[in-house]
Amino acid sequence: MEHKSTKRRKSSGKVSKAVAVISRRELARLGGGEVAYIRSMTTDEAMKLYAVKGLPKGIGVFALHAADGTPIALTDSKQAAIGHAIGDKLEIASLH
Repeated sequence: MEHKSTKRRKSSGKVSKAVAVISRRELARLGGGEVAYIRSMTTDEAMKLYAVKGLPKGIGVFALHAADGTPIALTDSKQAAIGHAIGDKLEIASLH
């Protein structure tokens, strides 16, 4: 995978670490359908983003997404989202 650029980010100490910046297209190809991430949100956000109707308002939910952002599952607990990823043999990437 080619990186578009590398930026230096200051950390709390004197040492800085390099952070690779990749394009959306490169991120979409990441993991070849084997990498996913979990995003927390409210049901209000979920209804807007995913055209889901009938969810109780203002409750926290967890969305499992493929690396390219494609929604896979919407759950009421992080553990359920992790279980779904494991069941689909997906590796969960940590997002910061």
